[in-house]
Amino acid sequence: MKTTSRPFLGLLVFAAGCAQAAEWRGLVDVRAVDSDASRSFLDSGMGKTRYDANSPRFSIGQAVLHGDADITDNISGTLELSADQQHRGVIDVREAWLAWSPVPSGAWKTRVKAGFFFPPTSVEIDYDSVGWVPKHTISSSAINSWIGEELRTNGVEWSARRLGRYVDAPYDVGVVAAVFNGNDPTGTLLAWRGWSISDRIAGRFDTVKLPDLPVYRRDGAIPRQWRDIHPFREVDGRLGYYAGANFNVGTQLELAALHYDNLGDPMVVKDWQYSWRTRFDHVSAVWRPSGQWELAMQAMRGDTLMGPDAVALDFQSWFALASHPLGGGTAAIRYDHFHTRGHDILPADPNDENGYGIALAFDWPLSDNLSLMSEALLVRSDRSARRLIAELPQQTERSITLSLRWRF
Repeated sequence: MKTTSRPFLGLLVFAAGCAQAAEWRGLVDVRAVDSDASRSFLDSGMGKTRYDANSPRFSIGQAVLHGDADITDNISGTLELSADQQHRGVIDVREAWLAWSPVPSGAWKTRVKAGFFFPPTSVEIDYDSVGWVPKHTISSSAINSWIGEELRTNGVEWSARRLGRYVDAPYDVGVVAAVFNGNDPTGTLLAWRGWSISDRIAGRFDTVKLPDLPVYRRDGAIPRQWRDIHPFREVDGRLGYYAGANFNVGTQLELAALHYDNLGDPMVVKDWQYSWRTRFDHVSAVWRPSGQWELAMQAMRGDTLMGPDAVALDFQSWFALASHPLGGGTAAIRYDHFHTRGHDILPADPNDENGYGIALAFDWPLSDNLSLMSEALLVRSDRSARRLIAELPQQTERSITLSLRWRF
């Protein structure tokens, strides 16, 4: 397959060889959904949610198999496979990586990861769990919905953390840096399809189909761009990077910041896919005051460019989430705001967008391995490009989702 790099193939083969020694965990997520949304972005529409009015009422939201293996005392491997009814090819690789974690000789603890994995950008997600799913809601915020579909680190990440308990300090500090290839199409979905609020996560070999906009039709202004997008493809042969820092006071307060730049060459096109220059700054905070409250916030601001200003877009989004135990479960509310502003040379290709979303969720554990989560979601958005595919620019989408999750 053209989208597969040799380092990734080698890692995948090595991980498969360690499969017998791995500790396997899994997640099966069965859904019931009632939605009044217009055509979903997964059906080449410009709806903001994963499910629309024509989606099946019952489906498998996702099935995930996650394996961890200790190869040596300091080296471990992880492989995560996923499947759902809306993936092209059904089964795909969500993550595959090796980690070297040397025994610390002092206050500093370091780790090197190599492979295909998520960047450390989410306070919604439990990174130690299975499936990269939100902890308190079914859908992810707009920020993490975009990261789940269009961003993955295909490279090497180094991180270091100074543990305060070794130097009599009440806090820990950490730094992280990575270099990667691929991710050259990053920005394509954000520009021509817009933000989404969903829990759809792309796999390593996945493709996503864009709406049928005139700009990249055969007679359009950008005819070398196909509608099928391979989010993690390498196009221009250049490396990208990200770097960040984090700070926490026990489990009460967590702060983080990260700068991302794929260093894409916006003038390069290969196999009907352009390279996009996409960069952003990202900050997050989690505060756990007394009374079992958890308050989380993320904010992102960046820009993306393709061609000689053929597409030039500024984007930003933020969300705030509050959760608290209620009865036998946990209740949560999240408010999202998202915005894009285009300033390119093609007036017939409008990519401006404004919107917000509100999610109300309740997670009810039924047993050690089984839980039932419910979510009411409202998303309101205004995107003028919808007129180009015979949709109303302003849309309000509502859905109610039940998710029965079995972890094994």
